[in-house]
Amino acid sequence: MKNWIGKWMMFVALGHTAVAIAFFSNGYREVMAQGFFNAVRSERTSLAVWFLLFGFLLFIVGMLVSAMEKLATPIPAAIGIALLLLTVLGVSLMPVSGFWLMIPALVALLRRRQ
Repeated sequence: MKNWIGKWMMFVALGHTAVAIAFFSNGYREVMAQGFFNAVRSERTSLAVWFLLFGFLLFIVGMLVSAMEKLATPIPAAIGIALLLLTVLGVSLMPVSGFWLMIPALVALLRRRQ
């Protein structure tokens, strides 16, 4: 499969979002109970919201990479390097996490540049 990197990122993002909903449902209920606007007032709701938003952001990046792959547009090396650095930082700070799932896609993305 030639164009798999963006799809892989979207797959990881969907998994991330599913885990967010499974683990932080009480935090999301608290946000909704407080009326949504300016409702992030505790560490628990902050963690829940950032976890969910990171999944959405990764999905957006995956869509962009997928579109670039379909158009055979080169993905700037700086993007691959930045995502790899973010992933290495995430793996270093949280070794028991899903950050590991990004490594195959990012290595492939950077190797494709060569």
